[in-house]
Amino acid sequence: MKAAVLKAFGSPLVVETVPDPVLGTGEVIVDVAATKVLAYAGDVLSGQRRYLLEPPVIPGAGCIGRVREVGPDATALTPGDWVFCDPTVRSRDNAQAPDIILQGLTAGSERAKRLQEYFHDGSWAERTRVPTECVVPIGPLSDAEAAVSWCAFGNFVVAYGGFVAANLQAGETALVNGATGAFGGGAVAVALAMGAGAVIATGRNQQALDDLVRRFGKRVTPVRMAVDEERDRQAILEAAAAPIDCVLDLLPPLATPAQVRTGLLTVRPYGRVVLMGGVRQDVAVPYDWLMRNCITIHGQWMYRRDSIGRLIALVHAGLLSLDHHEATCFGLDDVNQAIKHAATSAGPFKMTVLRP
Repeated sequence: MKAAVLKAFGSPLVVETVPDPVLGTGEVIVDVAATKVLAYAGDVLSGQRRYLLEPPVIPGAGCIGRVREVGPDATALTPGDWVFCDPTVRSRDNAQAPDIILQGLTAGSERAKRLQEYFHDGSWAERTRVPTECVVPIGPLSDAEAAVSWCAFGNFVVAYGGFVAANLQAGETALVNGATGAFGGGAVAVALAMGAGAVIATGRNQQALDDLVRRFGKRVTPVRMAVDEERDRQAILEAAAAPIDCVLDLLPPLATPAQVRTGLLTVRPYGRVVLMGGVRQDVAVPYDWLMRNCITIHGQWMYRRDSIGRLIALVHAGLLSLDHHEATCFGLDDVNQAIKHAATSAGPFKMTVLRP
């Protein structure tokens, strides 16, 4: 099969013929129809982000595709099924605290690299080998729907995992801190689909904030951040018509701890905060405030396994639309061009897609 291979960090990917993946028990071979190119893929493949990824490797985290072969222990999946392939692979020998990798992207820890050695290659290829539990049926699709609509599913399911962790309830007010990125924009849509009464959306890009209101209506209240902690916190509280029940933080790596704290400290007593962003510095939180207000702070990486099927059901029910994204598609031979395009064309509801 044809695949894009990273030979060494910092070098362009090489498109070449490699051996087909070999099916094992507990695995599925999927023909890749479409796979998203992350905006920061170039930073990962250059080595700048220092992700736990071992070249030579076929990159690519997750995909939309069709089942080609199933293992002997699969009972529901059949060849030809359209599926979402979840890149979140968990070790199977520790149910309470599994090691995790994002297949084709990074290992979550040094110990998880053992798992990565086996599920080493990702989805930037004509075919990919995926653990059976990571392959979730979507239902009938057209090729166009796979590339333009369902390839955006990952932007929504990450946020859904955060709101499930926050136990978001219908009618509540949610704050999305960092709402103008790809995952943040998805979070606004997901909160509304789950029945949030209001969503406070923060960001520094006023045009992107206005676009969220245009897309989703008056239940969205934008708050432009000036990166002044006290000023921004007061602006959020004044914008909220009701106490903020939960905060989902999706701020990127370049954000500061103060920006995280700005949103975190707006939550009501007995409120919930979920941290899912990329900030790599410690965030100081007032101990007395946290204790006396009975605040729950929850760290969440990716999402629970059953969240995928539940979010697919929301899409099929018409509660969540995947049609907001503008997709620019590239063939596998143009993978290096696609990586550059993803970096320069990032933003909410913009997507770069590989179609092997």
